[in-house]
Amino acid sequence: SQDMANTVWAFSCVNWDSHNFFITFGSAIADRLADFNNNEKSQLYLVALYVRLTWPHVHFPLSRHVESLRSAYTRDETTASQLQGDVSAMLEELGWRHAEEHRT
Repeated sequence: SQDMANTVWAFSCVNWDSHNFFITFGSAIADRLADFNNNEKSQLYLVALYVRLTWPHVHFPLSRHVESLRSAYTRDETTASQLQGDVSAMLEELGWRHAEEHRT
């Protein structure tokens, strides 16, 4: 299931211009969605958004699952990135007291 999620997500990242590709993969995935973990479902949520924005008139098989996919996408608590942590540590070292502005 990770391979399927990675594949369809990668094609959406490069703006693959074939809604038939996404419909075919979406159908195969929708039939096996229970086999996908939250990380994979999180990727599929991004794919579902891509398809909806790119081809709003196309019926995407995962559309009926978009709320559970969204739930997987938003389930994680936000954490500071490594870069944000490094910058924060350097600012503290320089004596600059600050508050974290954004967690992703």
